[in-house]
Formats: sequence, structure tokens, C-alpha cells
Amino acid sequence: MPIPERRTRFMTWRPLATAAVAALMAALLVPAAAHGAPRQSTPVYSYENAIRESVWVDTGLDGDGDGKHDRVAVDIVRPRELARQGHRVPVIMDASPYYSCCGRGNESQKKTYDANGHVVQMPLFYDNYFVPRGYAFVGVDLAGTDRSDGCVDVGGRSDIRSAKAVIDWLNGRARGYTTRTGTATARATWTNGRTGMIGKSWDGTIANGVAATGVKGLKTIVPISAISSWYDYYFAKGAPLYDSGPDWLSGYVDSPDARAKCAAVQRKLVEGAPRTGDWTSLWTERDYVKDASKVKASVFLVHGMQDLNVRTKNFGQWWDALAKNGVERKIWLSQTGHVDPFDFRRGAWVDTLHRWFDHELLGYDNGIDHEPMADVERHPDQWTTSAVWPPRATAATTLRPGTGTLPGVGTLGLGRGSGTETFTDDPSRGETDWAAHIDRTTADKAGFTTRPLTRDLRLSGSSKVTVTATPTTSAAHLSAVLVDLGPDTVRDYVGSGEGITTLTDRTCWGASTAGDSSCYKVTAAARTDVDFTVVSRGWADLGNYASDQGVALTPGKAYTITLDLAATDHVVPKGHRLALIVAGTDRDLIDPPAATPTLTLDLSRTSARVPLVGGAAAFERATTGSGAAAPAASLLDGVRAPHTALRVPGDSD
Repeated sequence: MPIPERRTRFMTWRPLATAAVAALMAALLVPAAAHGAPRQSTPVYSYENAIRESVWVDTGLDGDGDGKHDRVAVDIVRPRELARQGHRVPVIMDASPYYSCCGRGNESQKKTYDANGHVVQMPLFYDNYFVPRGYAFVGVDLAGTDRSDGCVDVGGRSDIRSAKAVIDWLNGRARGYTTRTGTATARATWTNGRTGMIGKSWDGTIANGVAATGVKGLKTIVPISAISSWYDYYFAKGAPLYDSGPDWLSGYVDSPDARAKCAAVQRKLVEGAPRTGDWTSLWTERDYVKDASKVKASVFLVHGMQDLNVRTKNFGQWWDALAKNGVERKIWLSQTGHVDPFDFRRGAWVDTLHRWFDHELLGYDNGIDHEPMADVERHPDQWTTSAVWPPRATAATTLRPGTGTLPGVGTLGLGRGSGTETFTDDPSRGETDWAAHIDRTTADKAGFTTRPLTRDLRLSGSSKVTVTATPTTSAAHLSAVLVDLGPDTVRDYVGSGEGITTLTDRTCWGASTAGDSSCYKVTAAARTDVDFTVVSRGWADLGNYASDQGVALTPGKAYTITLDLAATDHVVPKGHRLALIVAGTDRDLIDPPAATPTLTLDLSRTSARVPLVGGAAAFERATTGSGAAAPAASLLDGVRAPHTALRVPGDSD
């Protein structure tokens, strides 16, 4: 069953006294309109003359083992006029490991500094746009990166403490210094402590992790393409998603100083993240979902439904946990891969983000809390909204596979199936190969389809597929894929831009200086015509059938395991078919097992729990009536085969 909504909209939950104070502060920050409190901050402060300073905040940790507390570098840009007037301002913060090694955004911008060590270029548009509107922007170098002490521990205590300590400093609870090694202290007397964290991928992941500590002063987070559990970045129920672990990722972003001091941390990352896919205490520390009950900040979540880097299970389980705990939230879901909304819906994104921060950090009554909870991209640049997400009428519906007239080409419906289907793992093939041959017998998959639908059918949320399979070897990996069979034009999420094409013209979003331009290259949707669309995916190591610790299988013995399929929102149109495919290794999306198993599915004990708007009744209506007969077997075209080798959760993939 779907998780119940505790609130239908982003209701203003602040106490009246707090709201009154926020309204008064807003009136001080921006000249009030003649007819009441302002509804939007405006760019009335100088960006060129903004205060630019650096502070090093004590994290209370000694990750690099040098006998001293680590300090993390905090670069600040804030309005000079408000500082002179003694007005305290809210903070927008992006804590990142990428500011020096790899860059941020579609153009891979890095921080640059003047001769005094003050930041000149702050990557992305946030400072250019929001500082003139009365906000401070803070860019934090995570421990072990750029100008910070310590070690990168990839989502663990050090990473999260790096950013949490800065929020504590902004609220007077931690110590800051004017230099990396000196004793002169710095106090954040210029801020009211109200902080919003934002960032894509690893940066957004840090926002999730800090919110899960329940730290006071963090009022909202905007995680974009972010991880909610690092285990689910590297594994899917024991099946390895990448041929590397967090130690490789740490080395990718470490500063030269950290590389010289952090060998012990690297060893812990190797030892704590075995390639067996077993759950360890390292993964428990990096699981933010379990602490969703501590989240006090509101959440504006953005994710690409075809993100094969930070796969969408990460947003689905986080969203469900936030909903269960009554967290105020909003969501955008695009057709892209690992792409920032600034690069797939720029104008609407800047406007919405502006109003979100005005509401959450300045307390403006601008109506965003009464707007639909979800924006979903149905076709390239074509968006729809939902009052709540998933819609209230959504219900998990059990669909069951059945045998057909050809081996491996079966049916999908509400009735319990019988019989068996057999396939042999072929690591050279994957989801696009299986879907392309859905109506043909092939040795590498078992496919099950509905008849052509007589009306649209919407999936909204996360699915589960339970499989009972008998392997011929002691190790086996499984994949389950939901596919929309029918022609469409979609974003080319496996192209180099993962759904966007970068053009040469630029648009400007905020004020600029000689060293920091607010102008960025325009992008356009990268489109491709397809005969099928993969809607959702999930994987597992069959050896994890009983627990999060994998075991060797007994050949010839049947095992039952449930695969978690990625969250999505997709409409299968009238005339299309919905398909479930069960197979072995999904080429380039999971690693193959040591052996090459043949697996026999028991169809009477295999099923899919799919979140359908309207539930079983909607499915029955869409699959009965005078729909067209299933098409003759033919080879279908989809996007090119996905490839995700050696990905990192960032922009420079």
C-alpha cells in the first residue's frame, strides 16, 4: 500500500510568532510594497561590492590523525549593505568535494581566489543570483578536499560533520578561525542562522545526510540527483553496480595533503566495503534513510528518472521515508539522466528555487506551499503536475506472469500463472537487448507482456518483483525490468549529455563581475525516437535471498527473492503494452557472477507489485475490451545500451 500522506500540501507550519518575525525581517531586507509584506526578494544589493571572506570551521574530528582537530574551509559571499546596517541574513550553502578537483555544473567551474585568498569565482549561479536578493552564499570544501583538513570518507562521519559543523558555526555552536592554522577566531554575527543546503549528486547527498542529523538551523534542503544510502549507490541487494568501491572515489577527490595523510581511512573504506555486497557497519553509517525521523528541514527533491549514476532507488526510498515521517516536501522528476534542472528547465527552475528559498528562509507568503507537490516530465520539455506524489489513488497492484505460445514469451495480468520459464545468463546482453527481442524466444531472458492497452495506465512510485528461481550454479545475479512497449520520443539519456545538448549561446542569471560571470551556455533537449522505453529496473544477487549477507547457492534448489525496482512516474499510453522482463546480468549496469547460471522461474511464485494510479481496477479496465491484438514479433529500437563504468556522483562523469 502507498505510504499515507500526512499533509496534502506544503502547509505553512511555522508558529504564528515565528512567521511574524520572518515577515518583519523580510520587510527589513527588501523595501515593502505599498500594499503589505513583500512576496519576492529583489536584487537591490551589490554583488560586485559584496563581502567575500574565508573561515575555517573546527569539525571536532581528527580524521587525518595529525593530533589536531580538522578545520574545513568555508568561502562566503554576502551583501555588504546589510552588514553595514546590522541586518542578519539567511544562508544558502553548497558543501562539496568537487570545488578544486573536478568542478561544478555543466561547465565544470572551480573556485578561484585572489591574492588575499578570498574567493573570486564561486561555481554555479547561486551566489550571483541570491546575494543581490539579500542572502549569503556559503561554499564548503568537505574535509580532505581543496583547502580543508581531514580525510574524505565518502558519506561517512567526516563528510557529514564537515557540513554540519558549518551550520553549527552559523548558529553560534562551533568555533571558526580566520586562517587554516591560526588562533584568531571568527564569529558569524552577520547571519540569523537560517540555512538552506543545495547541491547535485555528492553535494546533494551531503544535504540529505546533514538533514538526517536533525541539526538546528537547517531549514530546508534541495538535493538534486542525490544518494540516500551509499550501499544503494554501489550495490543492489548484493549485486555489484560498479567495479570499484568508495576507496576509489575517495582517491578521486582527495587533496594532495589528504593523500599523504589518509592511508588509514582508505584502508577502512576497503575493508568495510567488501565486493561481496554484504552489508557492513560502514554502510549503516552511510544510510540516511534510517534517520529520516530526525529530519526537521523541508525537502525539495529533484531527480532524473533515467539516472543510471545515482539510480532512482535512492530518491524513492528517501521520499517514502520522509513522507512516513511527515516531512514537508516537493519533487521534480525529469526524463533525463544525471542532469541538473538548471540544464533541463532553466527558467522555471530558477523561478521555483527563488520562491522556495524566499518561502523557507525569508518566510515570504508567496503561495508556493499551495502549489502542486510534484512536477513530472512526460515528454521532452512537456511537464505535468500532481497535487501530491504519488497520487492518492495509487495502489500497489500485483501483476503475475504466465506462459505463452512461445518459450520465454509470456503474458502479464492479474491472474496467478503456472508453469516455468528458463533462461541462461549472458553478461554481453542487457535491458535494451531484452526489450528489443521481447516478442521473440531468446536464451537470455523471460519476457511477459500485457495486450495493447485500451486506455492509459500510470505507474507512480516504487515497484517490487518477487522471483522464485532455481539456479544451476552456486552464484547467480538477477535483473527485473518494466518496459513500455510502444513508439515515443524521449530524451536520449544514454547520450553524452544524458538528455541535454549544450549549445553556444548564453543566458545570464544574476549579477556578474570580471572574475565571476552569471552567464551559462544554453541547453536543449536531446531527443530520440524509440519503440520502447525502460520504465524501471532492479537487480539482486540470488545469494542474498535470506538476508543482507550473501551465501553460496545449492544448484537445483529453488530460492525466492524480492528485487527493489527504482521509483518512477510513467504513463503507458493507450495502444502500448506493459512488459516485465526477468533475466540475469544487465550489461554495464551490474557486474556478472563468477559462474554462468541457467535459471528456471516458477511462474506461480513470481510476481510484480506495481504502483498503479487506480490500482487493480485501473489495470483491469486498461487490459480488457476491444484492444488491438498483440503485434507480430519484430525487432524493436530503443536507446543505445547504457554504459556506466567508473561513474562518480558528480558533474564531471
